[in-house]
Amino acid sequence: MTYTLNAALTVGAVVAALLAPPHGGARAATAQPAVVTTDNETPILYDDDAGGNASGDDPAIWVHPADSRKSLVIVTAKEGGLRVYDMGSRELQSLPATEAPRVDTTTGRYNNVDIAYGIRLAGRLVDVAVVSDRYNDQLRFFVVDPAGAAARSPVTEVTAADQSFLFNPDRQAVDEEHTAYGLAIWQPRPGETYAVVTQEGATTIATARIVEIGGKLGYTGTQRLKMPSTFPLPDGTTWVPCEEPGVPPQLEGVAVDQASGVLYAAQEDVGLWRLQLPLGSGNQPKLIDRVKDFGIHDVYDSETEECRPIDPNDKGYGGNLLTADAEGVDIYYGPGSTGYVLVSSQGDDTFAVYERQGVNDARGSFRVKGVSGADDINGSDGLAVTNRPVGNYRQGLFVTHDEPETGPDVDDDRDATNFSYVSWGDIARALSLTVDTRAGNDPRLR
Repeated sequence: MTYTLNAALTVGAVVAALLAPPHGGARAATAQPAVVTTDNETPILYDDDAGGNASGDDPAIWVHPADSRKSLVIVTAKEGGLRVYDMGSRELQSLPATEAPRVDTTTGRYNNVDIAYGIRLAGRLVDVAVVSDRYNDQLRFFVVDPAGAAARSPVTEVTAADQSFLFNPDRQAVDEEHTAYGLAIWQPRPGETYAVVTQEGATTIATARIVEIGGKLGYTGTQRLKMPSTFPLPDGTTWVPCEEPGVPPQLEGVAVDQASGVLYAAQEDVGLWRLQLPLGSGNQPKLIDRVKDFGIHDVYDSETEECRPIDPNDKGYGGNLLTADAEGVDIYYGPGSTGYVLVSSQGDDTFAVYERQGVNDARGSFRVKGVSGADDINGSDGLAVTNRPVGNYRQGLFVTHDEPETGPDVDDDRDATNFSYVSWGDIARALSLTVDTRAGNDPRLR
């Protein structure tokens, strides 16, 4: 089944967002990003033949049910597969991007990852890392060993054979690569788990229910929703975000509030959306913040492959916190409906923070400075956060992608990436945020 937004409702949502004042008021408009530090980063990944074509992209934090020291960080490395790290950022496991279990298979490209807790498989409840595979336009599933960091191989694939394509009708269309991209897990009630997936090079969001198939994991019941690609402005013009010709403004980073079923989705050159799940529920999406150059009319230069303003004096209708691309999204859970939504502002190497409750008022932003041999965070793509105590991070953990990875030990002639760990307590102190370690997205806590 496919759902498409009612055009009038979409226009209304966009106009309402444009006419509303920027979230967070003067604080968001004038405050400089706070600075927090990290001295804990994962080994360097290199995107070349010698490095296994490993390019870091998106992290997920698996919280151990009993012993926080055994918690894991699982990350995607695109054509390089998956990497599994412990709480000290040491590599425990490297899984290559293998061929998907399907008749028309090709070697995978793992883009985004999230954790599904308590899925029933072969008569027991297991925790699963769910991964979007771009080259096969499908989901891949990896069971996490309860032993966690103490296990020899903590992650094992359990993907059922011949799963349907998420966005395309056949392999020929899949090979055009407008395929599974961003990913988040939604678990509205015990025994019910969905993946929310975005499409590369398009504005489509899909949901699919995760089910057991012959002792493996697959999915069924895919539903799709098209998000806006053009935007009416208060001056009467229509804004089309500048992209390569024929390419609409894509979404990647997504996160679901497990308590409310609210989906937060980052449209890279547009801003941050919120919409109610399930898709097609009748609630129109709301653009809660806009990138800084929202509404500035650009023209695409095919020689430089860059966009430039038609009018250099055009001020647009942008927000204050997000510099395109808006990328990774995740949720820090506080008591009740409190907590925060975090978004990576890739264009200026910062991270925006919004209230989880109410109208998602902005709380400010921060950047991450490397110390004791770690480097500063640049161009973050994916991020993950947990309020649960894990390892030595007793007030919660924030993990972010870093590209390019820099420093004296980095080969500057190679495309280097990695991931850094930051204490949530440090972020909370820098922005006067709350620390609470009791709530969470783990259904074992609900």
